[in-house]
Amino acid sequence: MSKQRIPNELRDQLAALSKNRCEYCLSPEAFSTQPFEIDHILALSLGGLSEIPNLAYCCRGCNSHKFNKNKALDEISGLIVPIFNPREQSWQEHFAWDNDPCYMIGLTSTGRSTIDALNLNRPKLIELRGLLLDIHKHPPEI
Repeated sequence: MSKQRIPNELRDQLAALSKNRCEYCLSPEAFSTQPFEIDHILALSLGGLSEIPNLAYCCRGCNSHKFNKNKALDEISGLIVPIFNPREQSWQEHFAWDNDPCYMIGLTSTGRSTIDALNLNRPKLIELRGLLLDIHKHPPEI
């Protein structure tokens, strides 16, 4: 996999655009044990560019699960659909918090496939959301 250094200025722009949250799971960077990363929405290996329309600010967990995927299976429809693109799509259109706000639910085939592909309800995220809920920092204002 090809790595390309993202300039600090561009990284800062993405952090500001995301309000210092992962653009997939919405976890706040301030509570992360690792620095956030820059995801190429369309991977470099698939022809993506290192420009804001193709970059997302995200936690290491989401970036690792996404890898170079840009499509995934929606188990309800049985279709392979595009993964959520935070530069082109609205989070609220594709996702919501369940009755237990520690869990994300997919409202669309894109939302459901992204939750599965990026494992957006992984145990450590559920634990973090619960702790943030206790200190009134979850769910985030979107």
